Amino acid sequence: MASSNTGGETMDQVVQPSKSANTIRDAALRKQLLTRRQRLETALPGVPNPENVMALLREVDAALERMEAGMFGICETCHEDIESDRLLADPLCRNCLDHLSPAEQRALERDLDLAFQVQSGLLPRPGLALDGWTAVYHYEPAGPVSGDYCDLIARENGSTLFVVGDVTGKGVAASMLMAQLYAIFRSLVASTQSPGELLTKANRIFCEGTLSSYFATVVCGRIGERGEVEIGNAGHCLPLHVRSGAVASVPSTGLPLGIVRETEYGTRKLTLERGESLVLYTDGLTESLNGSREQYGVPRLSGMLEQQGSLAPKELLAAALEDLKRFRSGAARTDDLTIMIIRRER
Repeated sequence: MASSNTGGETMDQVVQPSKSANTIRDAALRKQLLTRRQRLETALPGVPNPENVMALLREVDAALERMEAGMFGICETCHEDIESDRLLADPLCRNCLDHLSPAEQRALERDLDLAFQVQSGLLPRPGLALDGWTAVYHYEPAGPVSGDYCDLIARENGSTLFVVGDVTGKGVAASMLMAQLYAIFRSLVASTQSPGELLTKANRIFCEGTLSSYFATVVCGRIGERGEVEIGNAGHCLPLHVRSGAVASVPSTGLPLGIVRETEYGTRKLTLERGESLVLYTDGLTESLNGSREQYGVPRLSGMLEQQGSLAPKELLAAALEDLKRFRSGAARTDDLTIMIIRRER
């Protein structure tokens, strides 16, 4: 779940369910249902066996009637709210996850398996060759799919872009937004020069294509062959620059994506010397809890990096995961986790 960082301010309140958020959600879903109904009606005359189309039309009409009656999004079995991510993925669903029929459970399992396969295919290739750099990452969903975004993009001019992000929510809806971010950034890379310009353009597209109750925190950077790094940060967890036993954070440069459409994003520039690293992560790391409900936190992460920062990226990543495991001491993990380490080698 995204928890933005813009110099100490948080935006967790945006994630909390509210009547206004549900109203916005339902308005978007109503539009989607009406569009679906129109397409089904258009297709109906040319279908040899119209029974299935008629059944879908009845399902759409029933969902619209539930909206009119104020019962949309309410489980027909327990009368509690249906999970928002399921409604966004399928506005025709009638029951919450706890009350699916056996057939619905099997269908959901197949859909989640397919979603996992698709999302796994969007991750950067392990061992991607970078000119003078080494990059490793750990990507771990809290459930079948993740709302974290992780990417490495080699450009034709010899530079490489790195992206780590986190969208609001969890589950299928969050994974759909993650895939949307992936498509947005990949489509813009060739036509943009700086990470700030990339974030500015991506924000406009994200605002236009996403419900206003959703946002994404993203850190995006460019590394060059001489150690130069340019970073734009849209409200994400602050990257950490690890060098000679010291750790320094790289400040944020703007609001999360999806908050204000006309936002211009700046960048920060720094130079990494040989053996120095950048550590990027989502709040699934720093907000992990132990049995006493204490957060892992940036201070503990920084302390570990100060002690272990001279390790090679793969070993440093393993040390970070081991330290997190010791801290949690068996406590359940509740959020997606992504860590990326980029080190200058020459």
